Amino acid sequence: MLNYFREIYYGIVTVAISMWMTLCHLFTPAVTLQYPTVKWNLPDRARARLFNKIEDCIGCGQCARVCPTDCIIIETEKRGKDEPEIFASDGTPIKLRTYVFDIDMTKCCYCALCTFPCPTYCLVMTKEYEYSVYDKKDHIYHFAVDEPRLVKAAPQHGAPKA
Repeated sequence: MLNYFREIYYGIVTVAISMWMTLCHLFTPAVTLQYPTVKWNLPDRARARLFNKIEDCIGCGQCARVCPTDCIIIETEKRGKDEPEIFASDGTPIKLRTYVFDIDMTKCCYCALCTFPCPTYCLVMTKEYEYSVYDKKDHIYHFAVDEPRLVKAAPQHGAPKA
């Protein structure tokens, strides 16, 4: 019988404490963010999407070598001697043509290790944190704008001749 009244007492005390907590928080200002119209201000060193300013990329591939998840794919070739010299914004000569510079953000672990060895500082982490897509292939970002030079390959043995 004593146990019965003890349980009733604990039930009333628990409800009273819950109502007191609710009453205390009733007059505090709301912290709800109205998301589509208001967005979070990220800190200065926040890590989100990778971006490459391809005009400044010299194609050295240091970012791809240091990436622990191999999410950066770079393919380059030497620029021809007949082509005009081009320079990055910091004055570094661009001697390689980067015709493939892809970043697969589904593999990226957002460590920002790839941004540090870049000699021209063209690879940066942006503050853009909302990039949902319907297809996984849309998370592969293609930054290269150059085309590879057309090189005629020697015909392989057993291949049909056109």
